[in-house]
Amino acid sequence: MRFTRRSVLQGFALSASLPLIGRPARAQVAGVTRRAIPSSGEEIPVIGLGTWITFNVGDDPVLQDECAAVMAAFFDGGGRMIDSSPMYGSSQPTIGYGLQKLKYPDRLFSAEKVWISDPASGAEQIEASRAHWGIKRFDLMQVHNLVSWEEHLPMLFNMKAKAQLRYVGITTSEGRRHREITRIMESQPIDFVQVTYNILDREAEERILPLAQEKGIAVIVNRPFRQGSLIRQFDDEPLPEWIAETGARSWAQFLLKFIVSHPAVTCAIPATTRVDHVRENLAAGSGILPDEAMRRRMVDYVDAL
Repeated sequence: MRFTRRSVLQGFALSASLPLIGRPARAQVAGVTRRAIPSSGEEIPVIGLGTWITFNVGDDPVLQDECAAVMAAFFDGGGRMIDSSPMYGSSQPTIGYGLQKLKYPDRLFSAEKVWISDPASGAEQIEASRAHWGIKRFDLMQVHNLVSWEEHLPMLFNMKAKAQLRYVGITTSEGRRHREITRIMESQPIDFVQVTYNILDREAEERILPLAQEKGIAVIVNRPFRQGSLIRQFDDEPLPEWIAETGARSWAQFLLKFIVSHPAVTCAIPATTRVDHVRENLAAGSGILPDEAMRRRMVDYVDAL
């Protein structure tokens, strides 16, 4: 199977050319897998949208409109969770620009982060982030990379108790501070944990993912493509023929299906600047998800390349 990301995206070319900005989102696309948030039972699609680097476009109106088109395609395809952070440059106002242009879709699940070492400034930063998005409150607020988490978490729990946000979480990336992450998961009543997990970075399988299942904590997966390096690494390699039964037709879909097929994973958040890519990513959340036997086969195949 010589499908590459480029060849698969040709199948999206016609629909990608249709106007998206300002068009109301359609009903949830049938077949996009949803997972329940353990602490509430609320279901969200397994494919979300990250904004690290890709939405950091400054005041460029052309690039802002491209990001808004990505958001429109995301909502139109059944997506809900958009994740950002104060660390991500202009990503927050870019999201706000897109949401305003799309008339604030009701299906939005807003995931933000507090990222400041001064605990006294946490609430102020959250309010600034909310103003950038232009929404009444965030669905999920996470302590980014565990910065001052001991002080920020009590504040977030208090905000949740006052219905100023709906869920509380913590994040890390690139395999850092996993021991501290597990300690917090074991001791704090968090709703979400966000970690790096992909077919090559599987350390989270050892303790974090099983602990999330045990404690009833939702899992968001960041860096599913290692900022695109995994796709570049594998895209010239043939896909195994047996993966076709899952509906995967590209390496991007292969990699995403591996991630979201883990029963502990609630949502993966690939980032992109392209409408055709976001549609391809969402399609990975539909069809058959690999079972444990196929997941082992996927790992063996990639390890042998």
